Amino acid sequence: MKLALKFNLVFLAVFVVGLAAATWGSRTLLQRNAREETLQNARLIMAEAVASRAYTSTQLAPLLKEIPPTKGFLPQTVPAYGATEQFAAVHESFRDYAYKEATLNPTNPRDHAVDWEVDIVDRFRQYPDQKEIIGDRETPSGRSVYLAHPITIRDPGCLECHSTVAAAPKTLIDKYGPANGFGWNLNETIGAQIVSVPEALPLSRAESAFTTFTTFLAVILVVLFAALNLMLRFIVVRPITRIAQVADDVSLGKMDAPDLPATGKDELSTLSQSFNRMKKSLGHALKMLDE
Repeated sequence: MKLALKFNLVFLAVFVVGLAAATWGSRTLLQRNAREETLQNARLIMAEAVASRAYTSTQLAPLLKEIPPTKGFLPQTVPAYGATEQFAAVHESFRDYAYKEATLNPTNPRDHAVDWEVDIVDRFRQYPDQKEIIGDRETPSGRSVYLAHPITIRDPGCLECHSTVAAAPKTLIDKYGPANGFGWNLNETIGAQIVSVPEALPLSRAESAFTTFTTFLAVILVVLFAALNLMLRFIVVRPITRIAQVADDVSLGKMDAPDLPATGKDELSTLSQSFNRMKKSLGHALKMLDE
């Protein structure tokens, strides 16, 4: 096996291993970043919903209750209603994004938790110290990441409308009926705020960046492989081939073979200088034998 072939096999093995490691590492990192971006979007939506709830309960509800003609129950005074209505406008432009206050026994039927949401609420009820659940689920438009926070009754004022039918405002009963949204207790987890964010776009960006990175890396490695081959040919293989040819001529008694070029200071130049001296010494020895 020739020296160039041996070096090429070593170069090829190193490049293949390096390319595989780089592509695996970059893909893992890009996918992790895509998920973090998705979660960041989910947390932003959750923060906006919490802010909307706080605005409704602290600023909007007190003002509405002071207006005489509107005494009684108004859904606009309910924080959950305000947050859901606000996000509904966002949902019109971003159809794959969702926010829901999924409740096991809601007053408003639209808030009723479906099967997978019930599992989340049950987990919060089972583990009261857990404040956040993150997971994935498949949707018709692709994989989605969800972020959930528990809804726990901390304000005794909530029980004015949700303890018993008898205690609830008549206007609430007239609007939603007496069947749902009652029997809640203080410090009970009755639902969960759930934000769902599609992961398709960040993953698509990650795949695009991965393809671009891999292509550039492959091109760089090919250029580097070609450059190393040229360096190997002109710096190592060619000088060694000349040394081998001259050595072969000397071994056949051709003492008039030209000296090897030895102008550099590297190992091959030192070898050429040593070989030239040896050739001259051998020539002098042969002349002495002929005399």
